[in-house]
Amino acid sequence: MNDFMESSIFPIGEKNEAFAQYFVGQSYLSMLTTTGVSIGNVTFEPGCRNDWHIHHKGGQILLVTGGRGWYQEWEKPARELHPGDVVNIPPEVKHWHGAAKDSWFSHLAVEVPAEGASNEWLETVAEEEYNRL
Repeated sequence: MNDFMESSIFPIGEKNEAFAQYFVGQSYLSMLTTTGVSIGNVTFEPGCRNDWHIHHKGGQILLVTGGRGWYQEWEKPARELHPGDVVNIPPEVKHWHGAAKDSWFSHLAVEVPAEGASNEWLETVAEEEYNRL
């Protein structure tokens, strides 16, 4: 963890207790700004991932800054992520993202502003599905 923290461009932040119920494993959150556009640096310990979820109305953009991780849309193959990758998640798309089993992972999560935007948290990513990656 120390090597990963030292190489991180943005602060890792505190344990992500506010959203812990929607994650398998430990994540960390550092909100970089909430003015105009909400941008948070989300860091995942190895094996940590969030539950399936949907961003209603606004969508989300992920800017990968460190480690190795995964992004998957419902009924589509998972996409391996590396620093420099950008994921544009349109509104209403069911998806999840998180770290690879053997790597820390960080991304900036940019919430696309929209009137009435919200997140809907759904089921946990099946362990057997995650373990196949």
